[in-house]
Amino acid sequence: MGFDVKPKFVTFDMNGTLIKFSINDTMREVLGDRLPAEVADEYLRICKAYRIDECTGAYQPFHQVVARSMERASRYVGLEYREDEARAVYERIPTWGPYPGVTEALNRLAEEVPLVIITNSDTAHAVRLAENLKAPFEVVISAEEMGVYKPRLRAFEYTFDKLGVTPDEIVHVSASPMYDHRPAAIMGINKVYMDRGWEHDEHWLGYERITDIADLPVLFGLPRP
Repeated sequence: MGFDVKPKFVTFDMNGTLIKFSINDTMREVLGDRLPAEVADEYLRICKAYRIDECTGAYQPFHQVVARSMERASRYVGLEYREDEARAVYERIPTWGPYPGVTEALNRLAEEVPLVIITNSDTAHAVRLAENLKAPFEVVISAEEMGVYKPRLRAFEYTFDKLGVTPDEIVHVSASPMYDHRPAAIMGINKVYMDRGWEHDEHWLGYERITDIADLPVLFGLPRP
């Protein structure tokens, strides 16, 4: 297990991989009693599906992705949609922090190889969330900068151009086969699946799978602390 050749960069998805992406809890809090218990799980399930659907068309700011997905999910379950609630959910995103152990693992890995973020956040949120990680990143690439969202292949093509690398010269780390590892596999990128239980293991995509972020530096030849 591990990589024989040290990459030029290790790239990371941020939300849900490094940052605890608490959007479901936030929507429950913001909607409160307006989200009946009997439809809450279905609302959150379909809202996630609508978010990725909104990310695959023409680029729109992430606050619109949040709003449009909540509007469509509300219609789906027969709930009144309120724009101020969508804005409240969006505005809480920069307050979210890292999963346990992330900051330590990133700082350890940064001693060996430069770190980069490729995130579906907009630029302002990307900068603030990266600061919450308290680790040294060489580059933070936002969807706003790229003009597309992952899983669009253009997101990775933009990254190659920005970093001046070929696909085999980076390793991409993500907790999402759907958003990240499927397109990364198509593009010929080395991959690490940080399995946080968000999605099913799609091992045929050819990634290294870990369940503890402390194992990430080990893949690059660093001993466990």
